[in-house]
Amino acid sequence: MYKVFVNEKKLLLSKQPEKLEKQLSYENFSTLEMAIDLLENTSVKELNVFGENIDEIWTEFQKLFKIIEAAGGIVNNENKDILFIKRLGKWDLPKGKMEKNESREESAIREIEEETGLKNVELLTFINTTYHIYVERNGEKILKCTYWFEMNFNGKDTSKPQIEEGITEVAWKNKHQIENEVFPSTFKNIKLIIKDFWNTKN
Repeated sequence: MYKVFVNEKKLLLSKQPEKLEKQLSYENFSTLEMAIDLLENTSVKELNVFGENIDEIWTEFQKLFKIIEAAGGIVNNENKDILFIKRLGKWDLPKGKMEKNESREESAIREIEEETGLKNVELLTFINTTYHIYVERNGEKILKCTYWFEMNFNGKDTSKPQIEEGITEVAWKNKHQIENEVFPSTFKNIKLIIKDFWNTKN
């Protein structure tokens, strides 16, 4: 099963039909084009494309886009608070585009250190991948795949926002603050990965 966000609307690709607002049975490539069109140009907020061969559906789906890979992390301190950045008025997790010949792990650590000013972040385990679609200024459609890792930080807190990247704030948040301050002002992908992470800890 793949969850992809299109302008904060959910597209679910699955083997079995799921109870979402709209469902499309996968027939061919045009089913996927129709699904994207419905999410981009109508009031439909969530859509499920289902079919037995999920690998084929995912392969065909990727052909609609230029793929950009990114990596980031959920960084915990010794109090189990999570590190967030604020950019364009929204809370986000530190992440960024992978560079050529860079591993996912290397990219995640580099981006966190650049965006938050922290040093010596310890990478633990892979959590999951999130997907979202956006359109470049030139009209090119991008499928961004972000690989998320669990990380620890126990050193001296040198955090400061990377202003040149539009980041205005770096802050540690506890679970109560995340649910009451971050979730109302973040992206659905970020909620998804944090809830995935919390589920692995229960």
